[in-house]
Amino acid sequence: MGMMRSLYDRHVLPKVLNTLMKSPEMTRIRSRWVPQVSGRVLEIGVGSGLNLPFYSGDAHVFAVDPSEELQVYAREVAKAHGTQVEFATESGETIPAENESFDAAVITWTLCTIPDPFAALMELRRVLKPGSKVVFAEHGLSPDARVSKWQERINPIWQPVAGGCNLNRCPDVLFAEAGFSFDEIQRGYIAGPKFATYTYQGIACLM
Repeated sequence: MGMMRSLYDRHVLPKVLNTLMKSPEMTRIRSRWVPQVSGRVLEIGVGSGLNLPFYSGDAHVFAVDPSEELQVYAREVAKAHGTQVEFATESGETIPAENESFDAAVITWTLCTIPDPFAALMELRRVLKPGSKVVFAEHGLSPDARVSKWQERINPIWQPVAGGCNLNRCPDVLFAEAGFSFDEIQRGYIAGPKFATYTYQGIACLM
């Protein structure tokens, strides 16, 4: 079983995720928010690089993601679009950077998979300069009791087959508990099954 899981995680799941994350509505969300950051930008969970085409020309991206398999896609995207990117194979809880070394950050559909999302956001606070903004788009717990009930039921089955993704986290609460406030935040369903598409998107900043 362990060998089968390893083969699935390394060879099947990256291709599945790369395809699923290219939905038209998710691409529209990326195109709306990602261009709003510039300078030295940290992207946590770069995955297959689907945000990389949308960075402004003066953005220099430091992209972290523990998946070497997904980074193969991301490097191809960066090269194709001429995006300035430095890659690191790290999780969000341990960012290899000095204190206050980034002008902005981008996190999209990532907090659901990080084992300790609060630790990752505290680490993000450490490496951001004062006044920096964080562009985010995350799915999470629905306010609809009927949907959230199913999210809680499905999560134990969903999490191991979806690359560690959790359906029942509250990104807005996590940001607030880590000391961020919101310049702008929108909540609502996007296209797809409701248990996986209640989305939080906007701009957070250090309080």
